[in-house]
Amino acid sequence: MRTVLVTGPGGAGRTTVAAATALAAARDGARALLISADPIPGFPDATEPTPVTAGLRSVRIDSAAHFRGELLALQEQLSSVLELLGGNPLDGEELTELPGSGELALLHALRRAAHGDWSAEAYDLLVVDLPPLRDALRLLALPERLRRYLRRLLPQERQAARALRPMLAQLAGVPMPAQWLYEAAARRDAELAEVQALIEDRATTLRLVAEPGPAAGEALRTARTGLALHGLRAEAPVANRMLPGHSPDPFFAALAAQQEKALGDWADEGAAPVRVAHLGRDPQGPDDLLALAGEAGEGNALAVPGTGEERGRAPDPWWTEEAGGPDGDGIIVWCLRLPGAVKKDLQLVRRGGELLLTVGPFHRIVPLEPALRRCTVSGAALTDGVLRVRFTPDPALWPRTD
Repeated sequence: MRTVLVTGPGGAGRTTVAAATALAAARDGARALLISADPIPGFPDATEPTPVTAGLRSVRIDSAAHFRGELLALQEQLSSVLELLGGNPLDGEELTELPGSGELALLHALRRAAHGDWSAEAYDLLVVDLPPLRDALRLLALPERLRRYLRRLLPQERQAARALRPMLAQLAGVPMPAQWLYEAAARRDAELAEVQALIEDRATTLRLVAEPGPAAGEALRTARTGLALHGLRAEAPVANRMLPGHSPDPFFAALAAQQEKALGDWADEGAAPVRVAHLGRDPQGPDDLLALAGEAGEGNALAVPGTGEERGRAPDPWWTEEAGGPDGDGIIVWCLRLPGAVKKDLQLVRRGGELLLTVGPFHRIVPLEPALRRCTVSGAALTDGVLRVRFTPDPALWPRTD
């Protein structure tokens, strides 16, 4: 299954492009599923896969219903504890979703799609309408972060000592975590692992949608850094709402010229953008959305490219190399491409077996390879868009050869 994750700066028309992408793929013969949290004109509003056209089904995410269901299920698990504490159970009608519930509902939908819960048959294409660009990048990094939190707070290897918990509870004077908590954590970790595998799959790409202009160009430059940090793969950007190049109206002619200049800048910084014309109105249904995609086959502006690779986890975005020259002394250089990064926005911290990287608004904790864990950080530099961190072997941690 190919997966296309669609995002872009707010107001750029990402939902429209996501729907047009799914429709065009179905018209070209693919079995497609579209996931979106926003209503789309002419599409069903159902929260389970519902036919739109031949070959296309859509799902609308109801974050409020997901929040209520998850909280009521947790309340049921904790019912005995709540009774001991004298707590009053909450009713579903009085629950209002909290900030962040939309992201969790979307992750749940991605897991169901990856797990095959929504179809007896496999889909050829999954199109996901993500939140605006900055929020989308944080969302895509969330499964990896949540799994790390779970491993730190409830280490799986500690379950082996569960027979000792009653005695430990007496010694410490506080109750030890119950078995159901470890089991719940294991289930969550497995679910998050499925979502993380979908995001990191070679067959998953990001489709960045922007309306050409100075602000969009800056947003895309910033996004490229975040994509590189997390190893996400982006397609050529989609330039949405393109105006005709030759207009007798000087106002529209000036806007079209500004768009063309922005597209030239985008092409200089990466792949040539895909053009999607402005309809002159908001799309009102599937026919308008297909018009945005263009003709079938080679004329389809929003065609989904093949990966040309087998399914599986994409390679890590970083690599290591040995320091050259006579003074290399076994130094290992850890490298990561960070296009658009600047030194003043870069922070690097080594903590145990991890490297904590902050690049502007983006943050990632990278586990180090075993060899690097036996080294000390002896320097770092950002040159030509590549971060290079020098690791010097620690004699106390390496076996002696004499």
